[in-house]
Amino acid sequence: MEKEGVRIALVDDHTLFRTGLKGLLMQREGFEVVADVGSGEEFLAQLPALDVDVVFMDISMPGIDGSETTRRALQLRPNLKVITLSMYGDDHYYTLMVKCGASGFLLKDSDIEEVYASVNAVVAGDSYFSSALLGMLTRNMSRLTTEPKCEEDALSDREVEILVEVCRGLSNQEIADKLFISKRTVDKHRANILEKTGCKNTANLVVYAIKNHLVDL
Repeated sequence: MEKEGVRIALVDDHTLFRTGLKGLLMQREGFEVVADVGSGEEFLAQLPALDVDVVFMDISMPGIDGSETTRRALQLRPNLKVITLSMYGDDHYYTLMVKCGASGFLLKDSDIEEVYASVNAVVAGDSYFSSALLGMLTRNMSRLTTEPKCEEDALSDREVEILVEVCRGLSNQEIADKLFISKRTVDKHRANILEKTGCKNTANLVVYAIKNHLVDL
């Protein structure tokens, strides 16, 4: 569901890209671009006086890069929603951006409807990965050998194993076949995973897995 009056900032050092994205966003009813800047430094300088809900943040910029800009911005505005803008070759930054607090991840050549969907998702409190990027990330995922931090609601070893396969896009039946267990067992584990993590979809599960050091990219 779209939220009326979403205020958006664009932070990217490519003027032509920013101009094009701004024009497309302004065509969407209920979206308003309130800032359009070419560097992290400029955005951070404006932020204290800026009324903004969502920021499209380029990962790779001269000076303060996207991850550090995101970290500092969220220290000032913890409720700010940051959508990362990237190219395919930037995959080594995604873990860092998740840890810095980014909520969404888009490739720069994403369809505009996916851009609109990403705004609506993060405003609603969800995470968002572009479909192409999510596919690439999950194909590259591998479970880490290090143990996650101990928490009261920590996932079991089997749940972590199933979580990684879910993040890779496997269905419950495919996971069951791969792990030589019944689909009903996978169904139960998956329900437990969703309850423990509070996640609603695969994008949220990917973010959870990265934040908790359960997978590597």
